[in-house]
Amino acid sequence: MNSPMQEVSVEEFAIALENFSPEDTQLIDVREPQEVATASISGFINLPLSEYEQWSDQIHQQLDAEKETFVICHHGVRSAQMCYWLKQQGFSNVKNISGGIDAYSCAIDPSVPRY
Repeated sequence: MNSPMQEVSVEEFAIALENFSPEDTQLIDVREPQEVATASISGFINLPLSEYEQWSDQIHQQLDAEKETFVICHHGVRSAQMCYWLKQQGFSNVKNISGGIDAYSCAIDPSVPRY
């Protein structure tokens, strides 16, 4: 049976980000490149869902299925889709950042532009 997707609040993510270590944690942003150019959080790799065909077959070369993996988008819908897909690919510790970068901007870091 597939375990339910883990959701974390932007507050929980902010705490995780304070202790961020690239050796232990992966950060994925599934928004479009122009969205990332508008507003972003450092440390995330951009894998736009619309470009799935270009990166999907390389996912195990690019990322470690065992590492804690946080996924973000604008409001949390596309990142949820990515989390489900990653779990299907064998990723064991995937977390959707609920509310996305918009909620992060509102609750955590107002210097991150809203759009």
